[in-house]
Amino acid sequence: MMDLFSTWFFSLIFFCFVVFRGTSGATFTFLNNCDYTVWPGILANSGSPKLETTGFSLEKGTSRSLQASTGWSGRFWGRTSCNFDGSGQGSCLTGDCGSGQIECNGAGATPPATLAEFTLGSGNQDFYDVSLVDGYNLPMVVEGTGGIGTCAATGCVTDLNRSCPTELRVGEGEACKSACEAFGTAEYCCSGAFNTPTTCKPSVYSVMFKTACPRSYSYAYDDATSTFTCTGADYIITFCPSYGNRSRKKFSRLIDNPKIINRSTTKNNRTNNR
Repeated sequence: MMDLFSTWFFSLIFFCFVVFRGTSGATFTFLNNCDYTVWPGILANSGSPKLETTGFSLEKGTSRSLQASTGWSGRFWGRTSCNFDGSGQGSCLTGDCGSGQIECNGAGATPPATLAEFTLGSGNQDFYDVSLVDGYNLPMVVEGTGGIGTCAATGCVTDLNRSCPTELRVGEGEACKSACEAFGTAEYCCSGAFNTPTTCKPSVYSVMFKTACPRSYSYAYDDATSTFTCTGADYIITFCPSYGNRSRKKFSRLIDNPKIINRSTTKNNRTNNR
């Protein structure tokens, strides 16, 4: 009898938790641990409402939180080496959204850029990932807090700019292109005759990204070890997680263990529109 009551009670608690989350959405907190200013960019997917901002300045050691409703989907990234005047006009060396302003106003990141991608409340679950498919410009980690389920941290702690091959390097090492961006061939872009999981295989470059960042997307069909789920969580997006008070050791333990993964999702659950 007690076992039946316990099952009923915990089921009720879970149901109430999900219903409450369904009306409250999720809070995204952006934390800048870099030793320089980062300008986060935000792009809502088609059909999702804009958040209260589409781009802002985040000085080193500071944070900012934004609220998103259930059903929201989109992506975040960090822009670096930006130069904006007093009226908010300007551009960025990496991750620029081409709007000419601090606000991205519906424009996405110019590759290469490290992307955090989310779909909130799809079947009462959130789906999220950190993608290097469009290249890499700075370290980023996503952590779920207060949720139910696997809720694994994901992202890339390693500074790939330091080990980026010459043929992928941007400028003096400010960013690292994907092979698709660098060479534009169907094999690297998983397009044309190579647009299925059977025909598009990891390249020497995506393997390099995957080795450095085991939980991040390294190429278009890298789903099994790269998409994660959680229910009822808020999320912390940390730029340069190996800097500042949050040590690299903590994030390496969370991120660099490819055995702790959620394999239950497929490419159809991803938030990126390619």
